[in-house]
Amino acid sequence: MKHLAKRITQTSPKSFGMFQKASMSGREDLIHLEVGRPSADTPQHIKDATIQAIQDGHVHYSDLRGLPHVREALAEKLKAKNDLDVGADRVIVTNGLTHGSYAAIMAFLDDGDEAILLEPYYPQHIGKIELAGAVPVLAQLDAADDFRIDPAAIEGKITERSKMIVLINPCNPTGRVYSREELQALADLAIKHDLIVVSDEVYEDILFDKAEHISIASLPGMDERTITLFAFTKSYAMDGWRLGYMVAPEAAIGALLKITANDVTHVNTFIQEGALAAVKGDPSVLQGLIDEDAEKRQRVVSRLNQMPGITCTWPQGTIYAFPDVSGTGLNSQDFADRLLDETGVVVEAGSFYGETGEGHVRVCFGSVSLEDIDEAMNRLQSFVGTLSTVEA
Repeated sequence: MKHLAKRITQTSPKSFGMFQKASMSGREDLIHLEVGRPSADTPQHIKDATIQAIQDGHVHYSDLRGLPHVREALAEKLKAKNDLDVGADRVIVTNGLTHGSYAAIMAFLDDGDEAILLEPYYPQHIGKIELAGAVPVLAQLDAADDFRIDPAAIEGKITERSKMIVLINPCNPTGRVYSREELQALADLAIKHDLIVVSDEVYEDILFDKAEHISIASLPGMDERTITLFAFTKSYAMDGWRLGYMVAPEAAIGALLKITANDVTHVNTFIQEGALAAVKGDPSVLQGLIDEDAEKRQRVVSRLNQMPGITCTWPQGTIYAFPDVSGTGLNSQDFADRLLDETGVVVEAGSFYGETGEGHVRVCFGSVSLEDIDEAMNRLQSFVGTLSTVEA
């Protein structure tokens, strides 16, 4: 259609990777380990608070930033949990973290600007950067170094057009939780080169083996240059609710509201009461969900490491394992395609997350029941056992 805008015709099409292939496969025995969605139901107290809000008539327009009492509660959480001493005036409630990252990218990037992504990257960020007219620049991390933040690799990608670094911590797809030392090195670069950091922290709660999540905005000199993004999606099994929030410097709030007020006006009024219930609710409910993820992680990673040609480091956080399957003799896309075709188990090819993901696949252990995990691992083990190229 000739009237389409260049931001549509000259940007990369959005890909849904193996999910799209699986949906077209026609198989009825699929086990979906490719989609990052929780398998648990949203906790009942969150549902009840939302239903009560509807019954009480909270069904009209409200504050563009989000309900004031909800933002106050979020500010209290940010101070207690993230070491971010901010007021409610610096919090904007968003339609999920995706909405928050879109607003941040649109508010800060102009045509020709460059935004640096750490690779393996989250593919959605590329589309947003391109829609803003900017250029995604990939700083490749090394699998042999467990995908640690590499300041030299990042600084080598910084040019006079660089304006932003996009961070995911804990990291999708690798499962890394970055150390204070790694984050400080990234912060030093941002300060030295006067860069904005957009920090996606949606997996902040899902941590294993005493890993510590640190918000980069809490480091010296970073509060004034960081947009930090959170959501209820993963921690509270609220992916379909589309509910998140962002924290930004006071000087950036007006710019961000110019985006959010124009694309959604404000987030659905009554579901914000669900957010309040999540933040104020019994912490044992959240811990129960995390404990379930920990058990799933244990089953998946231990089984993967028993399979010939596969090695898997233990993810420190998130709901993903990122095993190296190069020992099977297949590249990551062929591995994922054949696994789908021959067994009905769906995983995402590591190459979907950039060249440095090649040789790996992403396995979402949080997306299915324990029973489905056992069945998927049985099918995967049988599949690997049939590969003639597997090294003994």
